[in-house]
Amino acid sequence: MKKLVLLLLLSAVFIFLVFLVIRTLLKYLKSNNTRDGDASNKTLGEKIREYRISNNMSQEFVAESLEISRQAVSKWENGTSNPSTSNLIALAKLFNISPEDLI
Repeated sequence: MKKLVLLLLLSAVFIFLVFLVIRTLLKYLKSNNTRDGDASNKTLGEKIREYRISNNMSQEFVAESLEISRQAVSKWENGTSNPSTSNLIALAKLFNISPEDLI
């Protein structure tokens, strides 16, 4: 009789622990969806475009300021290519931010 009660008690504890783990996992999976819009998830190109637009700059203006082609700026923003280290630093100066803010 005592063994049966102990077995039922252990089974109940095990089922409760499984329930808690499943509930925690579901909560974690749902919380990942809310982080999609987080700024840290943006690509370099998205950040370049965002800073360019927020500073009321055209791709042509950025290109002329860095002495590069407008197509290069477009490729950076589209993620087709990435700026060199010197261009990344120049972009940061142009946007009046630190290079780390772009990366």
